[in-house]
Amino acid sequence: MLKEPYTIELNDRQHEYLERMRDKYDLPDVGKAVRVLVDFAMHEPAEEARLFTDIRCSGC
Repeated sequence: MLKEPYTIELNDRQHEYLERMRDKYDLPDVGKAVRVLVDFAMHEPAEEARLFTDIRCSGC
């Protein structure tokens, strides 16, 4: 599957978290960390609602 570049907005805390996950799990880049999270949401329908309906505001 061809990957396309996209721009997403993250606050510093979110980006730092993704960098830590990249390092912790030896991922090639932060983009891979984002793809892992998106793939999880797509393949775990039971968790999808919890991911997208629970309000977590850590910087709004």
